[in-house]
This record gives sequence, structure tokens and C-alpha cells, in this order.
Amino acid sequence: MPTPDVLIYTRTTGYRHDSIPDGAAALAELAADLGRPAEVTEDPGAFTPERLAGCAAVVLLSTTGNVLTPEGRRAFEAYLRGGGSLLAVHAAANAEPDWPFYGELLGTRFAGHPDIQPGTVLVDDPTHPATAPLPPRWSWTDEWYNFTSDPRTHPNPAVRARVRVLARADETTYQGGTHGADHPLVWCGDIDHGRVFFTALGHAPETYHEPLFRAHLSGALEWLTGGTVGGEAGGPSDGVAL
Repeated sequence: MPTPDVLIYTRTTGYRHDSIPDGAAALAELAADLGRPAEVTEDPGAFTPERLAGCAAVVLLSTTGNVLTPEGRRAFEAYLRGGGSLLAVHAAANAEPDWPFYGELLGTRFAGHPDIQPGTVLVDDPTHPATAPLPPRWSWTDEWYNFTSDPRTHPNPAVRARVRVLARADETTYQGGTHGADHPLVWCGDIDHGRVFFTALGHAPETYHEPLFRAHLSGALEWLTGGTVGGEAGGPSDGVAL
């Protein structure tokens, strides 16, 4: 039986990041390193039950605007609830703005960002494969996304319960943050039988050539495609329905 692959989706109907080609190439390489052949596509027709059934994970790489058809939305939701995995990178927080399920899936939405500038990432959970390679205080340059809310204070208690924040922004190290001391940047969780991972990092093309950032993405893919954390699969709670 062929190894289930990784579907890297890069369609945009809003702002398009120059980093998408570098990011897609890096993610395909990292998936291959994990024994997962990857496909990069902008075709919304890829989101069918049959195609998704062969995916170990789907990556939404800086997708913006409405990028799925109504049929694709139904297939994607069923895939995730049935045990699929999603890696949402950077501007994927600005995708599907009128699809309520997607907003609850991520736990929040993009609200803006200050100018690109250096700052510091604080690693809260060094046990996860995506943050284990990172130093406790990681000097980084990015757009430092602000969100409509902290996913841990989402009005849906099921969303709050499943969010596991792995890293935060230290707003004292840059200008323009809006969340204060608790500014989540990277988190993971579950949805029914599936897994979700979001990283707000990844704006610039050179980002995807940085060894530590590549290790961050590789760890996310490892966790999504079958890795475990501390011997336990999933996020802080298994089987939480949105």
C-alpha cells in the first residue's frame, strides 16, 4: 500500500506571500524526509473525499481568502473529524473568513500585524516535536501576527479545552503587539479524531531556509502524521467535538 502523502495547498484569493514557493519546496522536502511524498497544488478540486482519504496531512500554506468550494469545505471537515490532520502556516489564519467551522478549528482569526521586525519567541512547551528543537527564548524576525482573540479564551468551551499553546510572542521585545503577556503564536489541538497544528511564523522566503524553522515545521509534520508527545496522541484532550 502506498504511503499516505502530504497535500500542500497554496491557493490565495487575497494577499499572496512571496514566500509561498520557498515554503512549499521546504515542506515537500521535510515531508519526504519523514517518508511522506508530497503534492503541491492550488486546485480546489483536490479537496474530495477520495483524494483526502489518501492524505496523512494537509498543509494550508499562507492561504488567504476563500480558497475552498462548498463541496471542498464539506470534504475537508469530514476528513479532519474522521482522523485527518491539518498544518496551518502563517497567513492560513486569514483563510476562509466566512466559514465558521474554520474559525473554530483554529480557535481565532488573523487581526493584523505590525511592521516586520526582530523579536523573541518564548517556548512554553519544549516537549512537543515542533518546539523541542528551539531554544527557550528564540530570537526571530517576522510579522508577529495579532489575532481577534486568544484561542484559550474562545467563547466555545470545547475550543478552549483542546488548545495547547506551545510558544508565545514576548511583546516586550518588539513594537505592535496587542495581546500583552499572553500572546500565543504556536498551538496544537484535536478535533474529534483529527489533529490541528498552527504556527503564525513564516512570512519571509528566507524563513524556510533557516534550520531551526525547518526543524519546527518538521516536528509539526511528525506529530500530525503519527508522532506522539509524551506517549499520548493528540492535544490536551482527545475526542473533543467542535
